[in-house]
Amino acid sequence: MLWHKRIGISRLRGFVTLLPLLLLTGCLHPLYAGGENGLIADQLRAIQIMPIGQRIGHYIETELTFQLNGTGSHVTPRYKLVVTPYEGNSTPLVDTVTGMTTASTVTTVATYELTSLETGKVIAHGKVFVSATYDRTSQRFSDMRAARDAEQRDARSLADQIRTQVAAALTSQT
Repeated sequence: MLWHKRIGISRLRGFVTLLPLLLLTGCLHPLYAGGENGLIADQLRAIQIMPIGQRIGHYIETELTFQLNGTGSHVTPRYKLVVTPYEGNSTPLVDTVTGMTTASTVTTVATYELTSLETGKVIAHGKVFVSATYDRTSQRFSDMRAARDAEQRDARSLADQIRTQVAAALTSQT
């Protein structure tokens, strides 16, 4: 008899634990519902990306252009996106024998602000950051190419983070 009571209490605890999750399932919906033809995809295509300075800014702008409107279709802008990147380079590993750095890390931080062109109201703003590490060698041009590859990886990740956060903000607006 005591065994049956324990099973009943554990089932009741499990049900009480899962009840809030069951109630919340109706509140959740996919971020990119409708795919390329969905409402959020249309709103992302309507974002005008303001020119971003510096080489890293060029990489971020190119990635954002592709990720927000990869179709290449011309859409009348409804939003303006301003991105300001900051880049740093650090050398965390140094060979104790030669005194030369063996690795380097490119860290990029970007602030962004999405504004409605109709109302002038800021819809989303924030800061995103990412870092990419690369190996260094005694060959100067190989180091330069590796650093640029790290910058491009950073730009791709930053653009992805910005797109996701902007899409979430646009979803909450609708």
